[in-house]
Amino acid sequence: MQPKKTTGVAVQWELERNSAILEKLINHQHPLVRLAQTVNWKRFDEVFAPTFNPANGRPGLPTRLMVGLQYLKYAYDLSDEAVLAGWLENPYWQYFCGGVYFEHKLPVDSSSLTHWRKRIAAAGAEHLLAETLRCGLQLKLVKSTSLRRINVDTTVQPKHIRHPTDARLYDRARERLVKAAHQAGVVLRQNYNRVAKRALRRQSGYARAQQFVRARRETKKLKTMLGRVVRDLRRKCTEPAATLAALLKLADRLLVQQPHDHHKLYSIHEPDVLCLAKGKPHRPYEFGCKVSVSSTARDNWIVGAMAIAGNRYDGHTLAEALHQVERLTGQLPAQATCDLGYRGHQYDGPCRIEIVDRYRKALKHARRYWHRRRSAIEPIIGHLKSECRLERNRLKGVAGDQLNAILAGCGLNFRKLLKGLCALFWRWFFYVLFPVEGLLDSRPTIPLRLVTL
Repeated sequence: MQPKKTTGVAVQWELERNSAILEKLINHQHPLVRLAQTVNWKRFDEVFAPTFNPANGRPGLPTRLMVGLQYLKYAYDLSDEAVLAGWLENPYWQYFCGGVYFEHKLPVDSSSLTHWRKRIAAAGAEHLLAETLRCGLQLKLVKSTSLRRINVDTTVQPKHIRHPTDARLYDRARERLVKAAHQAGVVLRQNYNRVAKRALRRQSGYARAQQFVRARRETKKLKTMLGRVVRDLRRKCTEPAATLAALLKLADRLLVQQPHDHHKLYSIHEPDVLCLAKGKPHRPYEFGCKVSVSSTARDNWIVGAMAIAGNRYDGHTLAEALHQVERLTGQLPAQATCDLGYRGHQYDGPCRIEIVDRYRKALKHARRYWHRRRSAIEPIIGHLKSECRLERNRLKGVAGDQLNAILAGCGLNFRKLLKGLCALFWRWFFYVLFPVEGLLDSRPTIPLRLVTL
């Protein structure tokens, strides 16, 4: 059924609940309060209404609550459990998510956030990112002229998997097959749980001691055990269930792959993970997916973030990135500045593409300025990874890659909105409550996390 409506709730004292009204507890000049009054919550109800069945099932969870929790989760780099724990303690978070009374119980289970993200998918997450830009324009923190020029770059979004080695993959595939066979009621000739654990431990020790001949011998033993389990399952289960059939297919793919093959299998529970080489000295290979990030060239607001399927050339992703920016902002940028990785992009459109090269002195002053501003997207990508959960994607599958990339952009824009409103809040705090002349010069800087938490 459709989600419950949180707007228009009559505020009444409930003595039996011993509850406190949030409006009487909070400071209405707080950045989160002002931002809650700026976000168009009714728009989310209209956009996500088609994803619910109007007649069947229990009522859905309030849309404002779920959207607010996603914003807070990615703005403060929290897990689903941690953001719910913070909501339980913080009255400003409860007010931002549509609460009326200060609650002492969790509003939802952490798994509900996962189900809700699957429901809205990447198209719904783009509405959350577009709303942050609309709020920035309304609060005059983003200038409309800033949307005309953007910077585009790509990065790697690593997946939450162990470092792939052949020995680990063989043992993990065998373990998953044995567990699936037990659930399906298939009695195996031997499951190799005890001897495989010993072989994996020996392989790790030999590799650490650089005794590679012995390490390869233990790896071969693990591969033989996996092959025996696969053949035993195929003999005893001619028509396996969907889950078991998928695992057998992955095991066959793992047994036949060679070191220099393309599209290798790097994880059993995440088979779509790719090996990407970005040329970093400290990290030559990363396992995940490629992400395209677009930001305004002047003030570094995220106007586009999308996960890219496959290890495609950067230039071939430029057209899709510009189309996403046009969807989110409502206008196509006049200029997009890229690095040398976008040479040969073959984009044919009205947007002017500037490729930054090493010969800047031959350019005019205006073009040279925007070429220098292209490097501003590099620290923005760093903030996305260190503060907004782009460094380690914990969401499942290809859909999880797309959601995590877009919601990370939402988190960074959310932090910029709070930072802009935070300056206005402390200006009001000192000038209204402490109207002392000359106090502004000696005022300390208040960190964003201390203000909003």
